[in-house]
Amino acid sequence: MKMISIAAGLISTMLLPIATFAHPGHGETDGYTIIHYFTEPVHVIATLLSVGVIGLSFRVFRKKREQA
Repeated sequence: MKMISIAAGLISTMLLPIATFAHPGHGETDGYTIIHYFTEPVHVIATLLSVGVIGLSFRVFRKKREQA
């Protein structure tokens, strides 16, 4: 399990710079509104991935805490 979490951390760290690249679609909605971040697929994917990682981390830490 430890190797899986280390691998997931390394992969997500390696992919992090990709999330900062500009993408098409900034002209369709205003780039600085909340609507833009909830309607553009690149932002939605990043948001869902972040929420998933945070949720999984809480679950793992809670399980370890209950075992201790």
